[in-house]
Order: sequence, then C-alpha cells, then structure tokens
Amino acid sequence: MPQPAANSLRRTLLRRLAAPLSLLALMSGLIAYWLAWQYTQHVVDRSLVDLATAISKQIQIAGPDARITVPPLAQAMFSDPVEHLVYRISNGETEIAGDHNLPLQGTSVRRMHYAYVFETEHQGVTVRVAQVRVDQPLGNPILVEVGQPVHHRFRIAAEFLVAIMMPLLLLLLAGWVIVWRVVNQQLNPLTDLADSLNRQTHTSLEPVDETYVPVEIRPLTGAVNALLGRLKTALEGQRKFIADAAHQLRTPLTAVKLHAEQAAVARDPQQTLAAVRELRAAADRAVRLSNQLLSLARAEPGEQAARFVNVDMAALAFDTGAEWVPRALASHVDLGFQRLDDPANDDPLMARGNPVLLHEVIANLLDNALKYVPPARFDGARITVTVSQTVLDDQRMAEIIVEDNGPGVPPNQQADLFKRFFRGDGQSEAGVDSGAGLGLAIVHDIMVLHHGSVHYEDAPEGGARFIVRIPLVPISDSERSDAEPEPRRPAKKSAHSAPMDL
Repeated sequence: MPQPAANSLRRTLLRRLAAPLSLLALMSGLIAYWLAWQYTQHVVDRSLVDLATAISKQIQIAGPDARITVPPLAQAMFSDPVEHLVYRISNGETEIAGDHNLPLQGTSVRRMHYAYVFETEHQGVTVRVAQVRVDQPLGNPILVEVGQPVHHRFRIAAEFLVAIMMPLLLLLLAGWVIVWRVVNQQLNPLTDLADSLNRQTHTSLEPVDETYVPVEIRPLTGAVNALLGRLKTALEGQRKFIADAAHQLRTPLTAVKLHAEQAAVARDPQQTLAAVRELRAAADRAVRLSNQLLSLARAEPGEQAARFVNVDMAALAFDTGAEWVPRALASHVDLGFQRLDDPANDDPLMARGNPVLLHEVIANLLDNALKYVPPARFDGARITVTVSQTVLDDQRMAEIIVEDNGPGVPPNQQADLFKRFFRGDGQSEAGVDSGAGLGLAIVHDIMVLHHGSVHYEDAPEGGARFIVRIPLVPISDSERSDAEPEPRRPAKKSAHSAPMDL
C-alpha cells in the first residue's frame, strides 16, 4: 500500500494565508469597481443635469431671443469630441437646436432636482439623457436634453478602478512577501530543533535548548527533552547493568574454569570428586545468576504490562509457598501460612498483574529467608507467609508479609537493601553464599511494574520482615470473564501448628 505524501507545514501555512489574502484583494477590487461605477453614474448624471440646467438658464435669460442666441451657445458647449455629448432643444412642435433624433422619453427614469434622467437608444447606442423643462409665458414649454453614450462612463469607471487597484496590487504583493518571511521565520525554530536533535548521539542525549523557542512549541520541546531524559536514564541504566552483569558473571565462570582444570589434573579420585562438586556448585551459581538477570530484564517497566491478567494473590502466595516445602523441610525450617483478614473471609484477593513475575516476588523472598535463617537458628527456625487486605489512600491493597526469625538486616545496610548487586558484608561473614545481590532488586522492580511497593522492617521478635503491597482491582472488575482460572484456595489454618502449615 503506497504511503501518503507528507504534508508540508510551510506550504500549508502559505496556502492558507496567501489564498485568503488574494481573495480579500479580489473582493476589495470588486467592491472598489462597484463603488467607482456608482460614483461615476452619479457624477456623469450630475454633469449632464448641470449642462441641461445651464442651457435652460440661458433660454430663460434670452427670452424671446432664445431661438437666435441659444443654438450658437449650445453648439459651443457640446462641441468637444472627447465627451461625445449630444443635445436637443425643442418646444414639442419646433426644433430649436441639436439632434432632433434624440428621443424625449426612455427607461430607468429618475429625478434629480428639477431634471429627469433616463436611458434610451440613439443611433444604435445606449445613451444617458438629462432632460430639463423650461416653461414659457406663451406657447409650449421648451425641453432641453443633454445625452452621452453609456460606454463613456464605463471608461471613466475603468480609470477609477485602475487608480484604485494599483495600490491594492502593490499591497497584495507586499502582503505575500511579508507572509513568506513571517512563515519562514516562525518555522526556523523547528529547523533549529531538528538540527539539535540530529546532533544527538547514543552516548550524548543532551536536552534541547529552549531559550529561543516560541511558547507554542515549548510543549513539544518539553516532551522531547523528557523523552531524551528517559532515554538517557535507560541507556545509563542499561550500560551499568551490562557492566555489572559482566562483572558478576566473571566470578562464577572463572570458578567453573578453575575447578574444571583442577578436576582434569587431579590424580587422587577424592580430589577429582571434590573438584567436580565445586564445579557443579559454581555452575549452579552461574545458572542462578543467569536466571536472576533474565528475571530482572523481564521486570523492566513496560515489558510485561500487556500480559497482565487478574491474579488471586492469596492463592498465589499459598501455591508458591507450597513449592518451597521440600527445601524448607530439608533445612529444618517451619514454613507457615496464614491469612489475617476476616477469618470467615474466603474471597480471593484479585490483583492485576503478571502471575509469573508475581510468583518470582514471593519465591525470591522465600529463597532469601531460607538462605539466612538456618545459620542463625539451629533449631526453631521459622518462616511465616501472611496474607491480608489493607486500605491505603482509599485504595484496596493485597498485603503479603514474609517474616523470619533469622539474623535480620543491620540498620546501616537497610537503605541499600533493594539495590542491584548489593550484598551485605555481615551476611557474607556469616558463612552464607549471598549470591549476586539481585533477588531483592528483582522484587523491587517487579513491584514498581505492578504499581505496588515492597519495604523491609525488623520483625518484632527479631529477624527480617518483608512487606509487599499490590493494588486490588475493583470488585466489579474482578468478576470479569477474562480473569485467570482461579487457583485452589488455601484452607484456614493457624501458623506453625506443624513443621509446615502449607
């Protein structure tokens, strides 16, 4: 399918400004011509009436001698060939002077003072005639007519039009030039913005300078700067993540290579077996680190939002805890589950999210607890998963608490607890393989993706207490048919009534 042609903002602005400007000039010209024509008609009619009135005054002055004195005077007045004037002086019976073929009546009659003006045909040409009546004491009144071809006034109107339109055309041309310059000047900031963006590289994403940007374009430049800021933050985070990941992977891979070489050169079967065991442990650490890195990548905001479904957080916490029962039993840890909201309440706690990532949250918290509780408590080690419902800022939240009675986290390390690749020195000194320091960072990023939260508290009886909160969907939304198949619900049991209450 062919792509539509791109529209030019410059051409669109010029077309939408120049076209109305040209149309305005045309309309001004037409109005000017109409006014010139009306003015010409009035002026010409007035001049014809004045000429006819002047002849009538001479007739009144001459009196009985009018037949002798007026014809030479009229002949002198209307002898200009440019004006194409015709006249007639008659008393209705006798022609005194002028063209006797000039009609005495016509159409489009209108009165001007003591004269009448009308149009008629004379020698095949339309003429405009002014007629004045001079009453006589004796005999018929004398009619004085002065006529002029209509095309003469068209010529006068055309001259008026030219005189008016020349300045209008000059103004129109100047207007086009002004519009062209103004449009180009106002679009220059867009060109400068494009040049500034073209100078950006993947290693240098600097914000666009808004000093000389018009106010109307600043929302665009502000959005571009915000996008550049997000891209810069994302690229810096990616570079840091890749550098840290490469550094973290180097240690287990080096250990794998070292133990493989020891196993290859060992002569004692016991040494070979020990090297193989160390090799397997190093490989397990590398696999674990790789899986955590993949989980961390999946937890990046926006990557999994399209896969969100309705998830019962109570059932998810129960089922995830059940998966960790074998390891808890092997470590002699009492792993319990309890739901602290209304004991008679067996309704699901439906939240919108990715079930795989939410499973990873609970699994990482349990893994972290099982890793540190046994070295601190040789007997009576306990981990409790508590699920409840709470309300924060008028928002219903599902609350999942993973609490243990292990050593806890020193106060000076709690601020960095959810940072990537952070490993507490105190934990390492306890003889525990603290891993790569990604588990809690993954939990934090997944909760940010789900608009939830996770934070650490010291347990009331000692140990660590991690609290996860995630918004619940409205009750009407939780009943939608597109929700995930509901997992089996946990039975109501008191915590720690057996080595494992799940």
